[in-house]
Amino acid sequence: MSHDTQTETRGFQAEVRQLLDLMIHSLYSNKEIFLRELISNASDAAERLRFEALGNAALFESDSEIKIEVEYSENLKTITVRDNGIGMSRQEVVENLGTIAKSGTQEFLKAMTGDRQKDSQLIGQFGVGFYSAFIVAEEVTVTTRRAGLGAEEGVRWQSDGKGEYSVRTVPRKLRGTEVVLKLRTGEEEFLNGYRLRNIIGKYSDHITLPILMPKEGKDASGFERVNAATALWSRPKSEISDEEYNEFYKHVAHDHEAPLARIHSKVEGKLEYTLLLFIPKHVPFDLWDPERRRGVKLFVRRVFIMDDATQLMPRYLRFVRGVVDSNDLPLNISREILQDNKIIDGMRAGAVKKVLGLLEELVTKGEYGVFWKTFGRVLKEGFIEDASNRDRLAKLARFSSTHTDSEEQEVSLDDYVTRMKEGQSAIYYVVADGFATAKNSPHLEVFRKKGLEVLLLSDPVDEWAVTHLTEYSGKPLKSVSKGALDLGALEDKDDKAAAETEAGEYKDLVERIRKSLAERVKEVRVTHRLTISPACLVADEHELGAHLERLLKAAGQDLPATPPILEINPEHPIVRRLRREVEGPRFEDWARILFDQALLSEGGRLDDPAGFVHRLNELFLVISGEAA
Repeated sequence: MSHDTQTETRGFQAEVRQLLDLMIHSLYSNKEIFLRELISNASDAAERLRFEALGNAALFESDSEIKIEVEYSENLKTITVRDNGIGMSRQEVVENLGTIAKSGTQEFLKAMTGDRQKDSQLIGQFGVGFYSAFIVAEEVTVTTRRAGLGAEEGVRWQSDGKGEYSVRTVPRKLRGTEVVLKLRTGEEEFLNGYRLRNIIGKYSDHITLPILMPKEGKDASGFERVNAATALWSRPKSEISDEEYNEFYKHVAHDHEAPLARIHSKVEGKLEYTLLLFIPKHVPFDLWDPERRRGVKLFVRRVFIMDDATQLMPRYLRFVRGVVDSNDLPLNISREILQDNKIIDGMRAGAVKKVLGLLEELVTKGEYGVFWKTFGRVLKEGFIEDASNRDRLAKLARFSSTHTDSEEQEVSLDDYVTRMKEGQSAIYYVVADGFATAKNSPHLEVFRKKGLEVLLLSDPVDEWAVTHLTEYSGKPLKSVSKGALDLGALEDKDDKAAAETEAGEYKDLVERIRKSLAERVKEVRVTHRLTISPACLVADEHELGAHLERLLKAAGQDLPATPPILEINPEHPIVRRLRREVEGPRFEDWARILFDQALLSEGGRLDDPAGFVHRLNELFLVISGEAA
């Protein structure tokens, strides 16, 4: 049989048909990915030609201008992607388009879980991206010729993706590969020049090959380039202007103004990758949307892989925009979900290191305040998520404090440590629902009296953060609203002696209050942490703070009841009055008001607001002499 007519038909095995069914119906979340895959394959073919031509220039066949062309026909309902890259011989067609799916399927079957959703996520790892063409096509035809083969002998592969594929030898003068997709009914949206240009701009803009499409217009003729065909990040920094950087940022971040700062770094060594990352000036509108997908764009050798590579940037740096381009990852890595990968882990660690280094540079330049005001609340999440960088994050953190009583978070932990009193062993903080509540907390009274600085924490993430940031510069962080007051070497001996004396004198009052409040309190005790307020609530040293407990309950957590400790100020007139009326008829009302006002002062909510108001009104009448 002559080469011109030699045709071979092969059947897909059952498991290959299963793989194609998953590919068509489950693998990708959006159909447009097929064009990215075909252009990526064309780019691969060009790279292979360039490599092989280094040792054999004749492979260029007097045509060294490598390009990719994309065109469509509304009448024929076809989309064509062609390249003049390395091309394939007949044997390579059978191996690449006939058996790669088979071998890929075998590996896929080993990893199958039986869960269609999970299996569809796995399939992208096995080098079968070409078959994504069947997402939109009812038939795919591939015509190709290997560079350097004589006799102008080409090969045509054809399949409907169901049961069989055919391979035959055909005459072909052009080097490279042409893929023709006959679209199935319902996929006509892709027979549109604007739509195809948009997909190319989204996924393939920075492929260094020119991607050409027919010119649009009534009298237009010829082809025009529709991609930038250059990767900005691959150019030397010295050749890139600020304006070019800013325009690139606006494109990748969909932002209308220039970024606050940027990193452009090429990493070489065990791993080779390039970073071009930006920090925005303002908060992206979706920063706090838990359903919104985020991440930097991932490229592999300048071929776009995904625009949401969350594995490359931790959640607490989700405001970072830009690209990471790897020389080490395979182009056929799972596009939708990157599995655990040592290369990815190394790139992630390097990217985080660079971003934190950039933030440290902003501190040195005196430009950090703008960043912290915009993204500080997010960066604090790093205390929880990133133990390996916790010390660096702690140095970058900023807080409000009693040193300024300003709501602006401008105090660093280094600032705090330099102002610590002689003999002070801990960094003190208070957590509350808002700045005003924190600033006016009764727990601060003795600290203000002694001139001890306290950090005022009022962001929702703060109490989570400080449970992970337990010390800084060798100094433990200590909540002023947990445990018994212990100022160590700063404790006033006279106050301590007075507290011990009054603890005995107020024993009956303490016991009476405890009985009146019953299960609402774990304990009642005399304290000297208060100088103005009659009472306050504290938690045990190792229990959840009241603020964190409220956050967890608001999030739907079913928590066991943890009654607080009520501490009373023996110097306050209300407490002295209570002591005189231990056996009085309204003692329980006094005790409950004492507890409720302590709860309100720390931002808590009353179980019975109407009852509180009624008791308060009754006591006003008693005091005024108007009670019945």
